[in-house]
Amino acid sequence: MEKKIDELKWKDVLSDVSEELTQVSFNTWFQPLIPLTMDEERETIYLAAKEDIISNIFSRNPRYVELLEKSIKKIFKSNYRIIIKTMTGDEISSILKAESRAPAAATSIDKDNPYKEEFYLNPKYTFENFVIGPNNEYAHAVSLAVAENPSTAYNPLFIYGGSGLGKTHLMHAIGHEIMRQNPQLKVLYVSTEMFTGDLVKALQSAPSRRNTLVNAFKSKYRSVDVLLIDDIQFLEGKEQTQMEFFHTFTTLYSMNKQIVITSDRHPKRLRELDERLTSRFMGNMMADIQEPDFETRVAILRKKANDENVKIDDDFLDVIDLIAEKVKFNVRELESALTRVIGFSKFKKQKLTVKFAREHLTDIFSQKDADISCEAVKKAVCRKYNIKITDIESSKRNREYAYPRQIAMYLCRELTDLSFPKIGESFGGRDHTTVLHAYEKILNNIKINETLSEEIRNLKDDIQ
Repeated sequence: MEKKIDELKWKDVLSDVSEELTQVSFNTWFQPLIPLTMDEERETIYLAAKEDIISNIFSRNPRYVELLEKSIKKIFKSNYRIIIKTMTGDEISSILKAESRAPAAATSIDKDNPYKEEFYLNPKYTFENFVIGPNNEYAHAVSLAVAENPSTAYNPLFIYGGSGLGKTHLMHAIGHEIMRQNPQLKVLYVSTEMFTGDLVKALQSAPSRRNTLVNAFKSKYRSVDVLLIDDIQFLEGKEQTQMEFFHTFTTLYSMNKQIVITSDRHPKRLRELDERLTSRFMGNMMADIQEPDFETRVAILRKKANDENVKIDDDFLDVIDLIAEKVKFNVRELESALTRVIGFSKFKKQKLTVKFAREHLTDIFSQKDADISCEAVKKAVCRKYNIKITDIESSKRNREYAYPRQIAMYLCRELTDLSFPKIGESFGGRDHTTVLHAYEKILNNIKINETLSEEIRNLKDDIQ
């Protein structure tokens, strides 16, 4: 049960934190944090920030998080984890007003529909804010179909793809749309880690309370109309949690309740998962999300700029093109790069140009350019397929050499700035049409071959 955070205690927390920081750091990162609500059962305190750069700093700086949690423990006399969300002023006001309602009215709402206003749904993750491209249009279409007709369109829906490509965004969007169209339905979004944490908390409770808490756990997850569970791959290796989720899944499915699941891999690739679960995941609709193409990446960045009310001129468009060209495989990193460079520009009060972006996004424009070469790609591919570099550069046409060679050519085009002719030179002086053919072949096969798609993702991770 969430309740409003005591303002006096929060001031004490900030006062305690300020003693460990410079005045500049405190005023820049901690003072702007807005206390929202606290959930004693989940041992969680929710905070808001009006700027992405503030929430991003905490996500990348464990010391700041530890410092804040330490002060919270000192003042509130209990361990709490913190969750910081970027929100608009209107969104913050809406939450604080909801917490200020008369207790009787709030109790009535919670009793009728305890998950109706589940906090974990990110208000920014809606269908309206999702940028559609060739890489995700199918996943978007089936997600919208589920949101418009829960329990009748596709059940269960299993969305999979690499990290940072938009799976979680689609899942939140489904939740928002279902609640908009069917406010009477109970919708619950959790990550697999939250599900596991709730189960562990129940099982490790005192013997006198264990049965009560286990039953409360089962009731929480089996009494909903829509269960949205994120990152199911984290169930791998957790046998007891898998068993509990299997029973939860079976109960909901038998009652014709909607289930939506996301994973970073196809169910067949979840090696340490009970076969009964994987077979159920594959029982209806599966949709994968691929890496966005250049045009989609540009559209994502333009949308992000519009959301942040950034003036878009020719210089800014050049920056967008530059970032879209360099960050190819992760939408989250793509948006983060733009947010960071906008933040730097505002902080330094300098115009955002290509030169400025190159100077301040050194992790993108220096390290990657220096580290990734055709030689690095060829070495990684040869390790993967257990062949020699001389084989991949040779004229041998056996499949054991031709297939890795085509993959290496594809990756060289994706990961470097080299042209098709230059790549051909690196592969024994091959003609640029050979490289183009290899690139297009692998590009098309990725869309229909999940095994190849995963191999490519793993190779990119290895190379980068």
